[in-house]
Amino acid sequence: MGNEEFILKCKEVVKNYANEHLDKSDNKQITTDDIFVVWSCKTLQNNKALLSTTLFDGMYYELTYNGDKKELYFDAYKKFENRCIKLV
Repeated sequence: MGNEEFILKCKEVVKNYANEHLDKSDNKQITTDDIFVVWSCKTLQNNKALLSTTLFDGMYYELTYNGDKKELYFDAYKKFENRCIKLV
């Protein structure tokens, strides 16, 4: 799978997951335009990407494509805290 195809597939997976977990009473759905790539890498036949959305939910998503098995692995994470730790 090429990098562009991988990123498009990742955005589609994240969009579907986020829309499934939004509060239905809000009548809001996101599109792939609301999803952005934070980081991505391709090594040999494998891809990995970290993505997030414009939603204010603190979620980020990690997707890994195993080219040998033609499988896409999906992890959803919630950011609980961000601290700056001064190193002396």
